[in-house]
Amino acid sequence: MVGETFCFEEYELDVPGHQLRRDGESVRLEPRAFDLLCHLIANRDRVVPKNELLDTVWGDRFVSDAALTTALRTARLAIGDTGRHQRLIRTVHRRGYQFVAPAVLVRPASPAAEAGHRGGAAASNVGGPASADSQVIRFCQAGDGTRLAYASVGTGPPLVKAANWMTHLDLEWTTPVWSHWLVDLARNRRLIRYDERGCGLSDWVVPSFTFDDWVDDLHSLVEAIGLDRFPLLGVSQGGAVAVAYAVRHPERVSRLILAGAYARGRQVRARDDIERSAAALDLDLARVGWSHQDPRFLQVFASQFLPDGSPQDWEEFIAFQRRTTSPANGVRFLEEFARIDVSAIAHRVACPTLILHSRDDGRVPATQATELAALIPDSRLVLLDSRNHLLASSEPAWGEFLAHVDAFLSE
Repeated sequence: MVGETFCFEEYELDVPGHQLRRDGESVRLEPRAFDLLCHLIANRDRVVPKNELLDTVWGDRFVSDAALTTALRTARLAIGDTGRHQRLIRTVHRRGYQFVAPAVLVRPASPAAEAGHRGGAAASNVGGPASADSQVIRFCQAGDGTRLAYASVGTGPPLVKAANWMTHLDLEWTTPVWSHWLVDLARNRRLIRYDERGCGLSDWVVPSFTFDDWVDDLHSLVEAIGLDRFPLLGVSQGGAVAVAYAVRHPERVSRLILAGAYARGRQVRARDDIERSAAALDLDLARVGWSHQDPRFLQVFASQFLPDGSPQDWEEFIAFQRRTTSPANGVRFLEEFARIDVSAIAHRVACPTLILHSRDDGRVPATQATELAALIPDSRLVLLDSRNHLLASSEPAWGEFLAHVDAFLSE
């Protein structure tokens, strides 16, 4: 961890400087508690066993469990946590401890990387394949003060991805849900993406939580980066955000790619009492499942996104979605998704548009893709042979998806 600094909430954990800071002010922390916090946050992707903490922090020295309990309590108090609330450090019964708050590893960017960030695309991908190590994470502010995390990875012409739910700029690299999207979409181009408000590394507690906020947040990102004109990718609910942005800012969007997208949320597109009742029941189940983090519901939810996934894929998906947002925000997202409606403005999209959709998508039916294709004037529709809402790297449809995206962007 030499040379690393971790940022979470209003805190900075400066490992080489042996300092914990809150809003720039130093927070006193006993050395053992500091080392314990460093190890937990560096291994935040897993539960750290008690014996590992004892070996790492105290080495060969024999200490009682009370010493670990004291150091853990001290670390929690220093970062505004308690054993009762466990908002940042969670005790996993009989297994160990895990740092569960969103955190980002900050590495100083090289002068060349900074020049590329300010001046646009670099001439060649000298940094090698896209990876978490080559990713640069920064923050900007939305109009209402909400802090938004965004990341740039790869070099070449830009591709902006509108935010969608269940993302985490840091953790995406280790989940089978998103890792292949990042690596493959950043080949020979600069992929720019961000966590939407209430999600990932962006602020979870926000003053407003509406569809218009999401569209405004995309504009805040574009302004912060200084992009003039770029292709825009929208996945799932991010597709509706991308459509609305392209209508509001036609001078900015050169091409539009929609993947697994829809124009109308489930409540809006319900045609009769039976469909309205089904939509309401689906939302009620989601409220209960997310609010209580019911593992049975979360597995069903995972299977809707990855019906052809393995039980291990579902377990990893569940673990990932638990770390992307709070249960309360999970419910708010689903309620807002159900009300989305860009059907009245989609005809005003002025750029060429590629619509890609799994033919047997169980989460968002392919009829939603055909509706978008009928609404957007200069659009083309490609149905892929898959049941997954989010395409997996192992299925042939993923290669077809990439081929269509590459061909469309090179036209």
